[in-house]
Amino acid sequence: MNDPLVSIITPNFNADKYISRSIESVLQQTYKNWELLIIDDGSTDNSVEIIEKFSAEDARIKLIKLSINSGPAICRNTGIEKASGSFIAFLDSDDYWDENKLAIQTKTMIEGRLSFSFTGYSIVNEANEFINIQKAKPLVSYNDLLTNNYIGCLTAMYSVTSLGKVYFPALLKRQDWALWLSITKKGVPAVGIDIPLAYYTKRRNSVSSNKFFLLKYNWIVYRKFENIKLLKSLKLMVILILKKILK
Repeated sequence: MNDPLVSIITPNFNADKYISRSIESVLQQTYKNWELLIIDDGSTDNSVEIIEKFSAEDARIKLIKLSINSGPAICRNTGIEKASGSFIAFLDSDDYWDENKLAIQTKTMIEGRLSFSFTGYSIVNEANEFINIQKAKPLVSYNDLLTNNYIGCLTAMYSVTSLGKVYFPALLKRQDWALWLSITKKGVPAVGIDIPLAYYTKRRNSVSSNKFFLLKYNWIVYRKFENIKLLKSLKLMVILILKKILK
């Protein structure tokens, strides 16, 4: 039986410092049946030229240019719309994968007939120095996700065959968390593979590094996208804040 095609979605915006490493980690995968859809969000650095060079050398790498800067949700949704794979995976332009990531994850999903999975990952700094490992919980439900986003976007994979194409909500931040909630809310659990198969780059002064700044987007997800009542939303916010303080 032929290996199913995996579509990898990578938004890019001014990531010339990191994009080569990200693409190289895909090229080095032991699993070979993939396509890499890189959606450029109006970059003004040299990253587009870097991507074009890789694309010219390997037809599996496809560059899609957006006419205006639209944010990561639109980038990822554009990639999902163009994707041809039976599975969809996500990799941001400043992150990278272990060479066995796709092989282990697709095998686990096929053998377990899984619809949605994620893995553990290592956290590195901008100099690619190791900081920590984020372990993967064995199983994550909708209720679990309401109090914490346990799923790193760079490790997530879902089955188009079983779920169809599911898209990110139009949200500047926390759109990945909102998507995981929409999937698990249907009763589809996220199955964790507790092996660090990806590398997340923790960048100084990035918005995502300011966890308390991002709390307002948690509130938007609770109230606007999940339609959770005010008192329950407040309770969930308190739990979130306490978890961040304790962490």
